[in-house]
Amino acid sequence: MPIQHAIDQPAPIGRQPIQGRVTRIQLSRFRSYAAGDLRPEASLVALVGPNGAGKTNVLEALSLLTPGRGLRRATLSEIASDQGDGGWALNATVEAAYGETMLGTGIEGGEEEARTRICRIDRVPVGSAAAFAEHIRVVWLTPAMDGLFLGSGGERRRFLDRLVLAVDAEHGSRVNALERSLRARNRLLEEPAPDPAWLEAVEHETAELAVAVAAARAETVRRLAGLIEATKDPASPFPWAALALDGAVENAVLERPALEVEDDYRAVLRANRNRDRAAGRTTEGPHLTDLQAVHGPSGSPAERCSTGQQKALLVGLVLAHARLVAEMAGFTPLVLLDEVAAHLDPERRAALYDALEALGAQVWMTGADPQAFDSLRTRADIFAVVPGTISRA
Repeated sequence: MPIQHAIDQPAPIGRQPIQGRVTRIQLSRFRSYAAGDLRPEASLVALVGPNGAGKTNVLEALSLLTPGRGLRRATLSEIASDQGDGGWALNATVEAAYGETMLGTGIEGGEEEARTRICRIDRVPVGSAAAFAEHIRVVWLTPAMDGLFLGSGGERRRFLDRLVLAVDAEHGSRVNALERSLRARNRLLEEPAPDPAWLEAVEHETAELAVAVAAARAETVRRLAGLIEATKDPASPFPWAALALDGAVENAVLERPALEVEDDYRAVLRANRNRDRAAGRTTEGPHLTDLQAVHGPSGSPAERCSTGQQKALLVGLVLAHARLVAEMAGFTPLVLLDEVAAHLDPERRAALYDALEALGAQVWMTGADPQAFDSLRTRADIFAVVPGTISRA
């Protein structure tokens, strides 16, 4: 499959987005749930309960319907219930393009070293969760992301790659392959006299992967920035963001053929061997790229904005990304918002709920304060969560 296939295939003209929504989720030995069975009917779903009750565990389960380690970035063994045998499972019935489909994933119990993640579609094994992308896409916002603009470049890079992964299910595999290739190059450079042919071969592969990763990032950000520019609303309580990538390879692939950029990056790797050997790492490349954001209405860099402005900017960015996923995938993504309303004033909270309803997506929210969802009682499914149990409120 060509590298750009997923991001170069927008929904056919005239085709309306098909809603990708979960109509049932079943949990077994998953975190705090020995067993759980939840059947939402509305597009807006709120999970309400005290801290530590297990609300975020449900969102984490839904986030595992995508490639990767989910919204907590947990290892497979960390997800299992302390009371079980080390295995866990989740099944989700999804209303998608081809009717109802059951997506399942989990690991078997037993020796930890032997555990591998199993993925199934309608009970038929598939290679990985990347196959689920034909039926569901997922985007999320968690409290851990509130410091995104003040955090490290690595945090923003992971956020960027999650944006890309929602529209290109193979992106994560390419990022992982690039990291392995860079580690192989670093190990070779540590040798007193590395084999020149082997070093050339590793750098050839590294450049190919680097450009593939950079191209997917650059194209996704270009499209997202274009959508934001076309739909920005100065009156919105969730301001628009101006986005840019601080990465030489990403910027180059937007202007020049990929093969030329590959050749140039190979030349950079070759020229930097002594410097990289001394540093113990590869000092230039997409593994160091950063995502830059500006608070559009004020023109201030996001990292200089107030905490409230940064939160509102992040919410606006996630909403825009959900619209982009719907446009590119042909159906709306599942949107997971953990404690998103906790620090919003009533006016901004009401505006958020209206914006979420307008998305046309199924949105799952959590909150400790039941009053935060009072205005949703006639248009949402609200579930009460206590440790190990979920019931309709």
